[in-house]
Formats: sequence, structure tokens, C-alpha cells
Amino acid sequence: MNTPPTFSAIETQPLDAIQAQQLELLHRQLAYLAAHSTLYQRKMAQAGIDLASIRTLADLARVPFTSKQELRDSLAAAPLLGLHRAAPAQDIVQVQASSGTTGSPAYVGLTRADRASWAEVTGRGLYACGVRPHDLVLHAFSMSKGFVGGVPIYQGVERVGAVDIPIGADGGADRLLLAARDARPRCIVGTPNFLLYLASLAPDVTGMPATALGVKRLIVGGEPGGGNPAIRQALQQAWGATCCELMGGTDLGCVYWAEADDQRGMYFVGPDYILAELIDPASGEPVAWSEGATGELVYTSLQREASPVLRFRSGDHVTVTAMGGPGGRSTPAIRCFGRTDDMLIVRGVNIFPSAVQDVVSAMVPLVGGAVRVLADFEGHTTQGNLKLLVERAPGADAAQNAEVARQVEARVRNALSVKPEVRMVRHGFFAAPGAQKVALTLRKMPDLDA
Repeated sequence: MNTPPTFSAIETQPLDAIQAQQLELLHRQLAYLAAHSTLYQRKMAQAGIDLASIRTLADLARVPFTSKQELRDSLAAAPLLGLHRAAPAQDIVQVQASSGTTGSPAYVGLTRADRASWAEVTGRGLYACGVRPHDLVLHAFSMSKGFVGGVPIYQGVERVGAVDIPIGADGGADRLLLAARDARPRCIVGTPNFLLYLASLAPDVTGMPATALGVKRLIVGGEPGGGNPAIRQALQQAWGATCCELMGGTDLGCVYWAEADDQRGMYFVGPDYILAELIDPASGEPVAWSEGATGELVYTSLQREASPVLRFRSGDHVTVTAMGGPGGRSTPAIRCFGRTDDMLIVRGVNIFPSAVQDVVSAMVPLVGGAVRVLADFEGHTTQGNLKLLVERAPGADAAQNAEVARQVEARVRNALSVKPEVRMVRHGFFAAPGAQKVALTLRKMPDLDA
């Protein structure tokens, strides 16, 4: 059966046609903000900018960025949805929440039109990752706390025409695996570490290896790991399935970057609903989209009613891995290699914990693969060494700790240009992945005897 290569025609339009449409939508969105958003009315007045003067996409660079802290302040000033709520309260039909890992959860509102656009773009992303109409999709992201991996993913699966089995990570590993045994879903969606953990439990829970459960697509996101070659290979071997990564965020939508069959990176699937810029994170200057370029992603809502944002600095640091791809895709593809919130400066060197994870996970089976960065200092900067806690391989002898730690230190030093201090801990020391994202950074030394 032949299926279209993309879910929407916008994904294969020439870039100049996409940009022309974006410009028209941008003019409408800016006029809407000027009329309805208290936050942006005040922000533009303070900056001395008339949004009507933004006539080209290049002009957008004159508009000041919106930071995460500004949105937090906006929410605190006018709970629940903040000064950037631009639709009447009676038009809000859905509220979603961030994970709140850096403070109180951030809430965003959706009107009926917003909800439809979120489902459309999420559907495009899931389709790119391999979900097809009538597929059974086992839902292993958290279904609780208003996270976008819950109800919005469900709505995206529905938009594709597939069938969501909404057990969620909160339902527990046993229930998910029994559902996989009974339903034989073609696809599973969840965080990479949790899906790897599920596979390890499959023989005990179902009486068969994960490879026998019939899963063909693993669709992962929500935390680092999906783009990590070692973790990806382990996932694909454990399930006997193809792994594809997706990415989004509460402030803009559920999913708007998603990997296709070429597995070169995550393609931008929502250019008619979100305008994406690439900037130099230090200077804030625009970076041209081209293969190999690196920078931070900045987003502007298009066609958004309830909680629109303008030039929002995402904190996601990415590398452009392709410009267009299979099936006539014309949008860029990326890999995310870290977040500003997570970045540490160790003796003047910028270190992303996800980069440490990449190095250590590639050393399996010498080590177990799990690693945590111990940032037991104030702020994000230290003149000390990079402290790492690394799990031993299953069944490894503690007598070999010193030699294994030495090898890990050498590999990390060579790859990241910092001097690490590695302490080995027992296999299984860190809590098994579950509904919460895996936090790669610890702020205080755990009880190593626990």
C-alpha cells in the first residue's frame, strides 16, 4: 500500500513559498499581538518598536527576544495564563503545563483553533516518525500532570488516524508490557531511557523478549538520548524496531521537529504554525540555516490565539544536519545537543550533561551506561574538575572500579577537553526510568550506601 511521504503538503513546498506564507501569517500574528497581548504591548512600547513596522522576515531581528523568565514573570503577574494570554478566558478549552523542573509549572492555554493546530503539527511529527492510520500506538509518555507528552500526543495520534492505547508511564512498566503483549502495537511512544528499561523487563513480565512483541517503531523524545547513537542502537536491538526522535515544547506546541526514515535528524514539520530562527547563543545574532550550522533555536508563534510568544529563546542548542530530505521534504533537520538551562562551565569549558552521556553510553559494556554529573557548587560555573558518577556494568567486580574509572576519565577528557573525576557506583544505583524525565545533573552527592 502506497502512503504519502509527508502528512501535509507544506512539508514539501519550496522554501521560498514557505517563507512567503510565513511572512503573511507573521503580519497577522503581529497585528493580533498588538491588539490583544498585554505583555507584548508593554514590551514593544518599552523597546520603542511598532510591530506594524516589521515588514520582512529579516526585520524580525529588530524585535527583542522573549526569555523564559519573562514568561514566568508574566504568569506570576496574572495567573493562570499570564499577561501573554491573548484570547478571552471563555475561549480557552484546554490548559497544558510544563514539567516545572526549573520552578513552578508554566501553563499555556489553547483555544479550539489552537488545539486543532497543535494536533495537526503533532500528527505531522508522528507521521514523519512512522505512525500510520489504523496503527496501534502504545502510549508510554506520562499521561499525568498536564504534560504535553500526555493528552496532546493522544490528540496527535488521533489526528493521524491511529489508535492510542493511553496507559502512560504512570500506569507502570508491568501494565505497559502486558498491553504490548496483548495488543501487539506497531508503535510505542515514550522517553528513550524508559523504553530501554521496559525492554529489560519484558522477559520477566511477558515471558518473552521485547523483540517478540511485534513493535516496529519506537518514537522517543522528552529527554536527551534519542539522538545518541549508542542509546539508539541499544533501543533498536532491544526491541527489534526502528527508533525515531521527536522534539517540541510546552510554549509552542507538543511536537514540531520529527525524524523521518532517513534518520539524518529531526525535520521541522510546522512552518505554517511556528517561525523558527537560528541564532548565535552568545551574541544573539542570526545564523543562516545551512547544513552543519549550529546555534540556539528561537521561535515565534504563527496562527496562535491563546498563549502566543514572539522571538522566544528556547534554550535548545542544535546542529543543522540536513536541508530537506526524502519524499521532497524542504525544511531543515536538526539534532539537539544541549540546553542552556543544563549547561555547566567547567574551568571555562562549556559542558552539556547530554554530551557526557553520549561519551559514557558509548563505553557499554565496560560500564552500565548510566551517568550523572555532580554539580555540587553554586550556579553553573566551577573551577573544579567535572565530577561524574558512573554505574558499573551488570555483574562487574567492584575491584575493577579504579581501572574502569581511569578509562572513563581518559575518554571524557579526550572528547570534551575537561578533566573529570569519576566515581563508580553499583549497577542499578540510579532510580529506574519512569514517568519523570531522567535528570542527568545532581546538585548534591547522593548516599552511595543506599
